[in-house]
Amino acid sequence: MAKNLLIVESPAKAKTIEKILGSDFEVKSCYGHIRDLEKDDMGIDLKNNYSPRYIIPEDKEKVVKELKSTAKKSDEVWLATDEDREGEAISWHLCEVLGLDPKTTKRIVFHEITKPAIEAAVRTPRLLDMNLVNAQQARRVLDRIVGFELSPVLWRKMSMRNSLSAGRVQSVAVRLIAEREREINAFKAESTFKLEAWFSAHDTAKRPVTFKAEGGKYKQAQDAEAFLKSCIGATYTVKDIQVKPTKKTPSAPFTTSTLQQEASRKLGYSVSKTMLLAQKLYESGKITYMRTDSVNLSETAMEDIKKAIEKGYGNRFIQVRKYKNKNESAQEAHEAIRPTYMDETSVDDSDTRRLYELIWKRTMASQMADAELEKTIAKIDISTNKETLTAQGEVLKFEGFLKVYMEDRDEEDITEEDDAEGMLPPLVVGQEPAFKEMKATERFSRPSPRYTEASLVKKLEELGIGRPSTYAPTISTVQKRGYVERRDKEGVKRDYRVLLLAKDKISSETHQENTGAEKAKLFPTDLGLVVTDFLNQHFTEIMDYGFTAKIEGEFDEVAGGQQKWTKMIDEFYNPFHKDVENTLENAERIKGERELGLDPVSGKKVVARMGRFGPMVQIGDVSDEEKPRFAKLKNTQSIETISYDEAMDLFRLPRNLGQFEDTDVVVNIGRFGPYVAHDKLFYSLGKELDPYSVTLEEMIPLITEKRQAKQERTIKVFEKEKIQLLRGPYGPYIKIGLRNFRLPKEAQERAADLTIEEVKAFVEEAKANPPKKAAKSAPKKKKA
Repeated sequence: MAKNLLIVESPAKAKTIEKILGSDFEVKSCYGHIRDLEKDDMGIDLKNNYSPRYIIPEDKEKVVKELKSTAKKSDEVWLATDEDREGEAISWHLCEVLGLDPKTTKRIVFHEITKPAIEAAVRTPRLLDMNLVNAQQARRVLDRIVGFELSPVLWRKMSMRNSLSAGRVQSVAVRLIAEREREINAFKAESTFKLEAWFSAHDTAKRPVTFKAEGGKYKQAQDAEAFLKSCIGATYTVKDIQVKPTKKTPSAPFTTSTLQQEASRKLGYSVSKTMLLAQKLYESGKITYMRTDSVNLSETAMEDIKKAIEKGYGNRFIQVRKYKNKNESAQEAHEAIRPTYMDETSVDDSDTRRLYELIWKRTMASQMADAELEKTIAKIDISTNKETLTAQGEVLKFEGFLKVYMEDRDEEDITEEDDAEGMLPPLVVGQEPAFKEMKATERFSRPSPRYTEASLVKKLEELGIGRPSTYAPTISTVQKRGYVERRDKEGVKRDYRVLLLAKDKISSETHQENTGAEKAKLFPTDLGLVVTDFLNQHFTEIMDYGFTAKIEGEFDEVAGGQQKWTKMIDEFYNPFHKDVENTLENAERIKGERELGLDPVSGKKVVARMGRFGPMVQIGDVSDEEKPRFAKLKNTQSIETISYDEAMDLFRLPRNLGQFEDTDVVVNIGRFGPYVAHDKLFYSLGKELDPYSVTLEEMIPLITEKRQAKQERTIKVFEKEKIQLLRGPYGPYIKIGLRNFRLPKEAQERAADLTIEEVKAFVEEAKANPPKKAAKSAPKKKKA
């Protein structure tokens, strides 16, 4: 038995570290948190200084038992959980559960899983930092309070299933997405006519080169046309040339936030995928710790990077840089995300390779020389109207860091100037380049783009909301709760006008462009919009960006030992709880309604609103004698933007497509989505078919195929009792309505011969002895 037990968070990390430390150490994983707050009654004693009540979840009991057993046999237990607040709290929970003394138990931290870093950490252990533990407890307790007190308010005030929930950071994130959506919906595009002229001049090899020069913008087509008319018969002369040397500087090495942003832009990864792959790289010893807001690099790392640059590109490409954190609360002792060994330019693992190479390139570029460019700006006079056109070009004189890496930018950060620059032929003052044509092209203003996961992280960071460990779970949570969707949006065709001056004649053309197409953007659902409005109205502080950032600052103060966590919670809880009680008592129910007009047949109101199962359109009222009619909104429609005509079109369902085998074929939308009904059987329509436009000819093959598949699955049907015996991937089973029951093994072979009495007996037995998985709704919990 090894003398020392070292406990880490993940099994992958345990394997890597055990190889480094050798036989003196046994390295075990606790698989993350071993305790959590009780679910019952919030898990917090509000009357006893917000004392949390922790339990060991059922799925962690085996892990804890094994750790206790190993700890008893070891001379000493070392704690080596992650270096952030979450990791410090896990170490404290381990002390509590394993009976270790926090004042003497050795705690080690490291930023990378390498032999020198692990050995150095073992040589210089520290004790548990209770300030970091308390900061994590404060966040967990405060967020539990908000969730447990706000969610029932939503249940009481909204006519939906009790699946609604609210969270401190998540609700603010949804607010950002909702506000951007409404800004886009309210946006009115304005058109301008942008002037561009094309000329020809010779390069140094006497070859003709076409280049572009830009003029002004005009709001009206007639003004743009008047300008083109004034250019008929003009000569164009180069009036002035400016050549300016410019530089491009590399970006700092990656933090959690910038890695998430760049992996989204360059690789198309979601925030959660990026963190999953980064965790894998860290645990296998390939990169430094992936949850950090620091841009620092250690002296050792900088030496390694210099050597790698010198070896790969030469001395001229080296430029040592020390980056400063913009975020004052960033942990200066931590490092940016970087490869542990710079001589490893890639990794064998195909899953993580692209992310690793991105980190390697960014790290290399951060210590490389500026890229040197030469920017040329030429002013061209028009003889007939004394106006001036501007041509711009850039020449790369020295690649510098661009040899390795160029940072991408978000859609909202790209300007017109970025598109304007190209290559220019050598021009001299007084030169008259050959005029080819001039265009005034209609261009439309655009609203701010919807957030991607990465640009939302960037915004949250700018506002001081959340920390490196919270971005990914925040974005995952708002999507799981159904408040936000990550999806694509198809563009629509739009006409635009082009006025052309060529050969002293002006012509006008109409072209088409695709506008509004978006990929992997975050859209608020109607549920998200309605809940955001309610919380904005009744819980202004919780939804306030500044207040949320202030709370984050107070967590930092707790982590720094400048504030007691219980005092911080107390100052938050008292006014918040009063708001909750006041809202429960006085606030009206959430309606989320929008009146669209009147039904031409019945004269009743047509309303778009939230229903129990989501957004819908309703004709009539529950107080009417006749039952109201309902229609579910399409996934691409919203209560806020649906038109009267679009709403009425939804009532075309159910649609009778005609007859197949002398029986009607009817399509409709139900609780579980679009379906087709034929001969008393129902088949899911799938995503590829639209119930509003599908034809009988398209439906017949689908019905035939699905019916055949159902027949092949069916062993026996008891029509009177509405019980089926079906074949499944794990053997025969009983189906009653939406419930399934497994057949005992001894009955599976003779399933076709079973009687109704036997089947009923099996069902009763299954109900009386449900499998463990089904019984987990009320697991036994062990207090600790």
